[in-house]
Amino acid sequence: MLTVEYKINLLAPAVGDHLEAIGTVLKSGRTLTVCQLEVYGVRDDRRTLVANGQQTLIRVYPRKR
Repeated sequence: MLTVEYKINLLAPAVGDHLEAIGTVLKSGRTLTVCQLEVYGVRDDRRTLVANGQQTLIRVYPRKR
């Protein structure tokens, strides 16, 4: 897999007790796969979205020798 394109939006300072990241595959095709991510800063029971992004990956097959 290789990255074709990616974009990350930094929305807020990454503060909190810990960070929580969630990745989701939006579309998985034969060649291209599109994914999204969300990163949250967590403090107590409060989650704040600190970054989100999208990435497109391409499947690369091994060369035959």
